[in-house]
Amino acid sequence: MKKNILTFILIFFSLAILAQDKVTNELKNLSDTQQFDKIISQYTSEYKDFSAKSLYYIGLAYYMKEDDTNCIKFMDLAINKDSKDPAPAYIKASTLNYMGKYNEAITYFQNAINLNPNDAESYSGLGDSYYQIKEFNLSLENYKKATLQKECPNRPYLMLAQIYYEQKENDKALEAYYTAKSKISKESHSYINVLFNIGLLESLKGNYEKAEPVFIELIQLDPADYHSYAKLIQIYYSRKEYEKAKPYKDKLYEAYAKGELKDNLKDMFCYDQFKWNGYQVQAFERYENKNKGNIYNKHLFYLINDSGQIVLRVQTEFSPISIELGGTKYLLCASKGNTHYNSGIGFNDDLNYSDLKTEAIKLFEKYNK
Repeated sequence: MKKNILTFILIFFSLAILAQDKVTNELKNLSDTQQFDKIISQYTSEYKDFSAKSLYYIGLAYYMKEDDTNCIKFMDLAINKDSKDPAPAYIKASTLNYMGKYNEAITYFQNAINLNPNDAESYSGLGDSYYQIKEFNLSLENYKKATLQKECPNRPYLMLAQIYYEQKENDKALEAYYTAKSKISKESHSYINVLFNIGLLESLKGNYEKAEPVFIELIQLDPADYHSYAKLIQIYYSRKEYEKAKPYKDKLYEAYAKGELKDNLKDMFCYDQFKWNGYQVQAFERYENKNKGNIYNKHLFYLINDSGQIVLRVQTEFSPISIELGGTKYLLCASKGNTHYNSGIGFNDDLNYSDLKTEAIKLFEKYNK
């Protein structure tokens, strides 16, 4: 009799295990095919006898639907049933990050890492948590650990470079971006981001011969990255290779005419930057005057001090009166505070930039006192 009871119990539990395995497989298939709504609608009413893995898949469905409360609920149920599985701990930690509960997230990322020390995603998530609470050394440490694991995502490579850049360690940032360039797929949008920052940092160091091919590669991959056109123009102007800059200026004007430019390129673009007497000078060119016949500034030189303040501006001003009198199209003027100065010097559209720059510097010397 006891033998028969034992046999019955074994059969009962075997059938229960098989039923649980069946549910788990169904949930896995639905999750793999991204049928998260179906998981939520069909499997969340009677979950108390589900296995830890089944509970995980239900929580994952809520995670993908951005329902943080229910995601954490089911991840907790999964963890309580099986505390050795790192997956629920990782998803809960990621959800806590999204909720801004970074200190709680740290605990669960660490739990996930203790259970699986080779998971790059967990180190990356932990790096994000520390970054958000401004523990940058710990953030760097975990991003570095992420890059040492197999199948590391793009984010740790990018974040290492970003943190170094934010800390004004440009050499380390540049090195990190070059590492990212060697690891990230060219098909990824992150690769475009990496190229732009390499070009930017090489330009800041004056390494234009290194920056130029990087921006050219970027434009070949993304012809609509108009900020890179402006950077190439600056490189060629710094080397007085004005003819090389012309095709890129033409592209910006074409994009302007089509209404494709946004942000700080929408009205004008920076085409030259240089130092003068300890000041930074940024030169801009406006595309055209939409209000025909009205006075407007075409070329603008901003004299910027160490605090980032504009202390003087020199600009060419479209002058309808000068044109009516048979004079030049633009007059070179300066502005300091509420004071406006007219130099009496004129230019046309076929101006020589070296001449314009020379005259602008003369006005810096005259009025920046």
